Amino acid sequence: MPKNFILDTNVLLHDPRSIYGFRDNNVIIPIYVIEEIDQFKRDLSELGRNARQVARYLDSFRVEGSLKEGVPLPQGGFLRVGFAESDLPPPLADGNLMDNRILAVAIDLMKREPETQAVFITKDTNLRIRADALGLIAEDYDTERVEITELYTGFTELLVPRELVDQMYKPGAEVEVPGQDTLFPNQCLLLKDETNPSHTAMGRLNSTKGKVVPLLRSIKEGIWGVRPRNMEQSFVLDLLLNDDIKLVTIVGKAGTGKTLMAIAAGLNKVTEENLYQKLLVSRPIFPLGRDIGYLPGSVEEKLNPWMQPIFDNVEFLMNLSRADKKAGRGYHELIDLGLMEIEPLTYIRGRSIPSQFIIVDEAQNLTPHEVKTIITRVGDHTKIVLTGDPFQIDNPYVDATNNGLVHVVNRFKNEKIAGHITMAKGERSALAELAANLL
Repeated sequence: MPKNFILDTNVLLHDPRSIYGFRDNNVIIPIYVIEEIDQFKRDLSELGRNARQVARYLDSFRVEGSLKEGVPLPQGGFLRVGFAESDLPPPLADGNLMDNRILAVAIDLMKREPETQAVFITKDTNLRIRADALGLIAEDYDTERVEITELYTGFTELLVPRELVDQMYKPGAEVEVPGQDTLFPNQCLLLKDETNPSHTAMGRLNSTKGKVVPLLRSIKEGIWGVRPRNMEQSFVLDLLLNDDIKLVTIVGKAGTGKTLMAIAAGLNKVTEENLYQKLLVSRPIFPLGRDIGYLPGSVEEKLNPWMQPIFDNVEFLMNLSRADKKAGRGYHELIDLGLMEIEPLTYIRGRSIPSQFIIVDEAQNLTPHEVKTIITRVGDHTKIVLTGDPFQIDNPYVDATNNGLVHVVNRFKNEKIAGHITMAKGERSALAELAANLL
């Protein structure tokens, strides 16, 4: 039995293609939603682009029939623009509130078509609560919700015969392990001797060879003065330094070293191995499309407040002394040499970026649509790294389970050119680790 799905404004601004996401059910867009979307159409932000895309979709349907009566959707069902044909119910008597008007349309539809279940779709938590209190079924818009506790970690432990562990320490080792068919491409492994669990070896499933290989030997020596302090960091560096892996996602709480490791690997690939032309580092200026024009100064000066964590990591890797800093040395030396570029994600749209090592920090604040926009900018011979902490999200339209970073992890875990690690152990300091766990 088809259902009536009534969409809130934030759903369409989050994903303009949500119109097509309800299979053979009916999609109803309250007229007040269109009025709200109209307020965003001139924005140069991601919300503005989404608003204009929604308008284009609706206009294309308009030429096929009456939006009031309903226009067939490609996957079945009908698209309609809805009105409240009766007065607002008492709880929604304040018609000046747009949320109340949108809710009124949903409630009116539920009463006029009782034989068809009405479901109100909104990403506004409080609005879902209000809808539920009024007897209306309300749900979040989640196309591919993945609980954070079930997120793919990128590594696992296996008990294997002692001979396999010993073989992993031989030059050029390639071994097959029990249960290998159930592993994901580029999944990292801690192989444990089944007779002596303290006898271990770290490796990674090489999907091209179909065998488990040891981690890169250069990891133990460190890069740019950084050596891995734990198993997770060793796995991360192996993925970052492997040239066959073009997409790396790193999820971890504050202090796990995800950003530092990514920058160190990028600088090593650019300056030591000359494999990429430059290191491009970016963070969302939240929200993604927010313009930086309201800040004073040049573009670089505008970006400083947002990019300071990146600058701190770069200067740490440069191992600058106090005297060096007083003499004016810093991250800008790498920028002046053309080895590193700092750019807001706001301006990455439409570009093609070849032969670069790209790091997108704080990727948990991106929506799935935004992260698709970014990854599709990658040109030939470019590697992209997404880092973030799903528990530190500033974007009101995403949460720990449906943000762009988690979306990429879930979608790319079966791909041979992608690798992922979830980091849990903090290494910033004993105090930082304690704070991350207790607070």
